[in-house]
Amino acid sequence: MNLFRMLKLTTWSPPRVLVTGFALIIMIGSFLLYIPAASTNGVSLSYIDALFTAASAVCVTGLVVVDTGTHFTIFGQIVILTLIQLGGLGFMTMATLFAFMLKKRISLRERLILQEAMNQSSIEGIVRLIKKVFIYSVVIELAGAVLFTIRWAFDMPFKQAVYFGIFHSISLFNNAGFDLFGEFRSLTLYAEDPIINITAMLLIILGGIGFVVLSDLLDYKKTRRLSLHSKVVLSMTGVLIMVGAFVVFIFEYTNEATLGLYGLDGKVWTSFFQSVTPRTAGANTLDIASLRQATQFFIIILMFIGASPGSTGSGIKTTTFAILLASVFAMIRGKDDVVLFRMRLAKERILKALTITILSLVFVVSITMVLTTTEDQQFLKILFETTSAFGTVGLSMGITPELTVVGKLLICLAMFVGRLGPLTLAYALKTKKEKTLYRHPEGNLIIG
Repeated sequence: MNLFRMLKLTTWSPPRVLVTGFALIIMIGSFLLYIPAASTNGVSLSYIDALFTAASAVCVTGLVVVDTGTHFTIFGQIVILTLIQLGGLGFMTMATLFAFMLKKRISLRERLILQEAMNQSSIEGIVRLIKKVFIYSVVIELAGAVLFTIRWAFDMPFKQAVYFGIFHSISLFNNAGFDLFGEFRSLTLYAEDPIINITAMLLIILGGIGFVVLSDLLDYKKTRRLSLHSKVVLSMTGVLIMVGAFVVFIFEYTNEATLGLYGLDGKVWTSFFQSVTPRTAGANTLDIASLRQATQFFIIILMFIGASPGSTGSGIKTTTFAILLASVFAMIRGKDDVVLFRMRLAKERILKALTITILSLVFVVSITMVLTTTEDQQFLKILFETTSAFGTVGLSMGITPELTVVGKLLICLAMFVGRLGPLTLAYALKTKKEKTLYRHPEGNLIIG
């Protein structure tokens, strides 16, 4: 953990360290993908495309400007996979694991940075959580790789099936959405395959609910209780998946370019998969551009909500959305307290949820407005792409490769801000906090 001393980051705030660390990994990744050895044609990818790909991998997004399976060599694909793993688990998690192996002591400052990285409210048990993160990730990714390998061994040579299994398991668990099937097809070839669908959806969900929830679930047999956080995450995730699947099924049932291609079983599988993947996964079994506009707009909403805190995904998070809904219901019912599962929420939590939502909404709208000026594309496509980048989802309506240089840089910025969170970025950029020694008088303002 001497990295802090080497980079003279010991006086920096945890958010600033995280922002700098992610930016450095993206830059290193972009140079590795820029060299000719990373491209199958032996010619260097343009630097802006290499930067875009590295940002997409580190921010576990999955938006691509060149096809991963056909353009990049094994070296390039392994670089992308490494960036996905670093971005999904976080560079501080990986640095902590190396410190464990070297039997180094984790300082208080490093624990504070880990707390910020894992979205925890305190440093209590943070090192123990990091150990669990590593174990859970290895076990889940290995299980996914085995299941994928067994299935794909029927379709391709065994060595290729193993490689595909490992790559896609890591990509999906980290909610990255990169694939190796070529021609930007993602998992559309396996839209009706139950093994691929179930394995992929489980990887996405397990990666998206967060490591704290996974720990709670595994300890449930011993403790016989779940934390409020886990209850909210699991219930909200379940509701969003069920509602999403229902909406896709209803709106796309008669669409001959999407659900109309399949029988009832295929319709159900694809509806659920397309509801799960906006958890920030980015894989798809339906052609996104062929969906009806109502479905596309609903997916935008799901992508904006995203995954859960402390997970490999982004978005405003399921807990934030739950707090907003609970606050609305409390106001409508004339209640003073916002309550979830018979637990009252602190005012600070509600204000933070509102702040994150407003900042995120303003950011997405701002980037979309600029892109409508720089890009010759339909508004809904631009809004979809921007939200997909901010939520680090990776679903696309096919305009990413056609973006201008300015457009690619703006989408890179959206992925970066989405991965770190607008509030973390704001904390990183602000000056040192000063304590206010006075309060203004209370005033009345007419609302509604």
